[in-house]
Amino acid sequence: MSEFDEIRPYEPEEMKQAFEDLLDDRQFQVVLKGFAPWLPKSVRNGLLRLAFTGVKTPLDFQKRFMKPVVNYIIRKHTDGCSFDDAKLGDYESRFTFVSNHRDIVLDSAFLDVKLVNAGYPTTVEIGIGDNLLIYPWIKRLVRMNKAFTVRRGLSLRETLAASQLMSRYIHYAVTQKKENIWIAQREGRAKDSDDRTQDAVLKMLAMGGDLKELNIVPLTISYEYDPCDYLKAQEFQQKRDNPAFRKSRQDDLDNMKTGIFGYKGRVVYRAAAPVNTWLGELEGLPKTEYYKAVAERMDREIHRNYELFPCNYIALDELNGNKDHASHYSEADKQRFEQYLSGQLAKIQLPDKDEAFLRERILTMYANPVRNKFAAQ
Repeated sequence: MSEFDEIRPYEPEEMKQAFEDLLDDRQFQVVLKGFAPWLPKSVRNGLLRLAFTGVKTPLDFQKRFMKPVVNYIIRKHTDGCSFDDAKLGDYESRFTFVSNHRDIVLDSAFLDVKLVNAGYPTTVEIGIGDNLLIYPWIKRLVRMNKAFTVRRGLSLRETLAASQLMSRYIHYAVTQKKENIWIAQREGRAKDSDDRTQDAVLKMLAMGGDLKELNIVPLTISYEYDPCDYLKAQEFQQKRDNPAFRKSRQDDLDNMKTGIFGYKGRVVYRAAAPVNTWLGELEGLPKTEYYKAVAERMDREIHRNYELFPCNYIALDELNGNKDHASHYSEADKQRFEQYLSGQLAKIQLPDKDEAFLRERILTMYANPVRNKFAAQ
């Protein structure tokens, strides 16, 4: 176990000290004060300590603290979040969910709540890039919340060693700790919603052992509205105008905040059958082709399981300059989406704002799931 100390979540015996360290963190106290500025620090801490009573494991912590917060976000910032697990099979099995990536924080948080509500014995451990762990309190909090660290910005040799360590940990978590894992299908989000599994992710997962023992499940996450769509479009223009542009840490925090508190409409999670049901069909392929073939098959499963909304069809028709998919939306749907689009574009503050380019980028984000689902079928 000590091999993984640098990257793993907290163990049960570490939780109490981690909680006390969190309360002692000055920056964390500033955040807490923002939620309840009228309460003295001693009262805030006392209430949190009282709430922490009986919490012994990261799963306890999630159920006590995180589940109510996530349920609040679902009620306040979505029009409902559903989970289709019909193809998962045995409730006692452990899974490695590999999904498309819509939100830095909520992709796994929504899944956690849905797994608990559906009666699964545990939630998911998640990989979080260390570029997002910009304050000690954030790192402490995510480790209490079953997160393991994905190291970014390393040299080629360091990246290989870090990938091997992470892969060994994921295999250990699934087979020994009996945990589920959630990991994105690629590094970072697909800014244009053209979701593709990087075969490098599968190669990483295979470094620590046989892919079959991970029980990989392709998971599709569908948002009716992506609250970060305007930020992604803005980044497209910034990179177009300045190829050397890189997001700042503040940009990452803004994306996290917008993703959590922005309006998402309907949200649907849909799991495909585990890849073990078909992985054997590809075993004769040369290694150079094998991971690419697995990734492509997983993509078909993910694309087939998109939930398409009126705005997706409207965006595709507008890009194509036709009404081929008009049977999937009404005039009221079209007016609503146009109003939404105008509001999102108005949020973009750039000195040389290219309205037509930005509009096309956002429309493409909503059109690509339709294109991919049709191609997969």
